[in-house]
Amino acid sequence: MFKNVIVRVPSPSISEGLTSADLGQPVYEKALVQHENYVSALTKAGVNVTVLEPKNEFPDACFVEDVALCTSKCAIITRPGAETRRAEAELSDMHDALNKFYDHVEQIEAPGTVEAGDIMMVGDHFYIGESARTNRVGAEQMIAILEKHGLTGSIVTLKEVLHLKTGLAYLENNNLLVAGEFIDDPEFAKFNRIEVPEDEAYGANCIWVNDHVLVPEGYPTIQKKIEELGYDVILVDTSEFRKIDGGLSCLSLRF
Repeated sequence: MFKNVIVRVPSPSISEGLTSADLGQPVYEKALVQHENYVSALTKAGVNVTVLEPKNEFPDACFVEDVALCTSKCAIITRPGAETRRAEAELSDMHDALNKFYDHVEQIEAPGTVEAGDIMMVGDHFYIGESARTNRVGAEQMIAILEKHGLTGSIVTLKEVLHLKTGLAYLENNNLLVAGEFIDDPEFAKFNRIEVPEDEAYGANCIWVNDHVLVPEGYPTIQKKIEELGYDVILVDTSEFRKIDGGLSCLSLRF
């Protein structure tokens, strides 16, 4: 069960965020409303939400998931692979927030790069995507830190998606949403795999929060499949964040 969540309010500079989506620029005012609704959905799922101030000098800073990994034993500050995002991991308010909740806060060091959008937690094990943003050195550093705290990790090589969790979402109870390159991946054969249709691929980025599952609005097939598993689904519109390659998991740290 999660007790706490950390989020950061989007800034007006969000229109300058990194993107490969080709969906146009996000509208700041709409993104702000969607973010408020996201926080409201998290609150409904029974967590306490710490809200950090916007950082206009960092257009992607609302995607807090990439700059830290929060586990049951420690927090690990990452070193983002996108150079324009690297300084986000040094922001003092994020460090202060993590230090408030954790006795042990570790850090990824150069030349390692890690973005925690590439990391999926399944119990005490962490699948780490080796991607354009997370390199082998960073993944190995992450595993060493996890093992130091009694946790485990393994590396999954990505071929197509930006981040591991672009195509995977663990919903607890052995249920795993799988999209694209992960549908037939033997690495995940032990799970009850719920296949995401290609035309709803963006909707694969759902998040489990205390027996609720937050699902992006507009992906009815995924919504139905998750409801049939018995979860309480909360729909959240993230269309503005999709324009800059962001989804539901990117917008929060959950622990």
